Amino acid sequence: MDNSNNKIGIAQINTISGNIEYNAKKIVQGIKNAEENNLDLVVFPELALVGYGLEDTVIRYPIIIEQNKKWVEEIAKITTSTTALVGFYDQKDGKAINSIAVLNNGKIQEIIHKNHYNKTEINGTTYKITIGDSCFEVNNAEVVINCNSTISKPDKAEKFETPYSQLARLISTPIIYVNQVGAVDGNSFDGGSKLFDKNGQVVVCAKSFEEDFLIIDPFLTSTEITTQPDNKEKTFSLDYEPDMERTYQTLIQGIRDYFNKTGLKRAVLGLSGGLDSTVCAVLLADAIGAENVYGISMPSKLTSTESKTDAELLANNLGIHFAEAPIKEMVDTTNDNLQTLFKSVEGKWDCRYKQSYTMDNIQARSRAVILFGISNEFASCIPIATSDKSESYMGYATINGDMSGGFAPIADVTKTKLFALARWLNKNREIKNAIPESIILKRPGAELAIDPKTGKTLCAEDALMPYEFMDEIIWRIENKHETYNQMLNSEFLYEKAHNISKEQKTEWLDKFYKRMSTAIYKWSIFPPSVLVDSHSISKNDYKQPITSSKIDYKGISTSEIQEKIKEF
Repeated sequence: MDNSNNKIGIAQINTISGNIEYNAKKIVQGIKNAEENNLDLVVFPELALVGYGLEDTVIRYPIIIEQNKKWVEEIAKITTSTTALVGFYDQKDGKAINSIAVLNNGKIQEIIHKNHYNKTEINGTTYKITIGDSCFEVNNAEVVINCNSTISKPDKAEKFETPYSQLARLISTPIIYVNQVGAVDGNSFDGGSKLFDKNGQVVVCAKSFEEDFLIIDPFLTSTEITTQPDNKEKTFSLDYEPDMERTYQTLIQGIRDYFNKTGLKRAVLGLSGGLDSTVCAVLLADAIGAENVYGISMPSKLTSTESKTDAELLANNLGIHFAEAPIKEMVDTTNDNLQTLFKSVEGKWDCRYKQSYTMDNIQARSRAVILFGISNEFASCIPIATSDKSESYMGYATINGDMSGGFAPIADVTKTKLFALARWLNKNREIKNAIPESIILKRPGAELAIDPKTGKTLCAEDALMPYEFMDEIIWRIENKHETYNQMLNSEFLYEKAHNISKEQKTEWLDKFYKRMSTAIYKWSIFPPSVLVDSHSISKNDYKQPITSSKIDYKGISTSEIQEKIKEF
């Protein structure tokens, strides 16, 4: 068969979940573009018409399915000789089904459901049209088309694209992978739609993190041989440079789309002069515009002069709005009132905590009151939660304090990666070195309490453990699913540079697991955040019952289990 005239359009679009009219407009524009270019076929991403992430919503509100089916029928009427593949929700036996409508000559010619593999002939070429991960169950077609919605993750080329390449080579068939861009809550889609030739080589690739309309010939072959992925065992590394551009684009798109798609315009955040709030401020300025960001320095009696000057210098460098709102009087008044109340409670209850964090939390929550006050008073504004992933794992953040807000940009970024991102931002933004070097060099700490050993404000690593060690625990849990004992008996990157005893390592691992197990309730009430890593503690990606805090992470031997059963 002569396939020399095949021309296919890949419409890589950014949709809004549930806004069928908005998405339909993009689809109609894509179809018209394809017809103007005399294309045989135009392909849209998975669920392009209704948007991603509505699984539970369409079950509760079936009218959404009815409406999106009506839109498909009407969109079909504008098609002529160009065939359009449009992702939508069909209904079968009262259930919503992820589907593709094949539109041509004014009609719905066929509806393909996910995990059903009927061949479809379009202009003399036989296609196997697949949805999501069902791509890997197909063969016996001239071309495979995969309509997908895949979020941005590290090493995606190896973890995600390599299977497509291997499948194309295995079945000796070109594969067209169609992805979307944009963000849905924490899910940030990176686009990069591709044509893999029958040898598994990438022939052409759409833009990343941008809408694109790509015109391809599915039977073209690549003249370049791509390097096969490195299959060596992955190890933890502090060299984040290869992933910085993707991390930045993922975060910026996630922030920008969250604001745009919810109708929000402005953000207010506390500027402490520390790393977390600093990186958040830079990302917000880049994503929604410096004029829409307000940084508030809220010093207490423990706040250093350097922290205050660093915060103001950062704001000036970024061009964001800035104000100072001391919290000393609010903290003192709240504390005085609570101390009076505590005396009354103490008459009924005993067992006060040996170590109280009341004053720490009063400071954090006083700051939250100020930020929420501004967001309540001024339209289209939300406060920003600035906690990072490392401290969230350890519960080292205050509920209704620094954890509270309408969005959490860096909640899936570890502290060591944040240091690397700060340096990358200073080198790669249009305005260089916006982040003062003193912020990057400063040891992280919330300046909420005095360390009795040093007489200075407590640093986070003194209360927890070195971030390099902590972040490797997180990496090993998320990427290798290692057990406590596997970690204890293997060498960490931190150990190669620092001589620590087995007792010290055990103490840190014990502290990590104990704090993590009791921090789960905090994760459950965290505001929406952008997923950046392959795995996350975000409620978008990971679910664990709050009441499961007694999980035995260490494990015990069979003989120990036998002894316990005897005791029962």
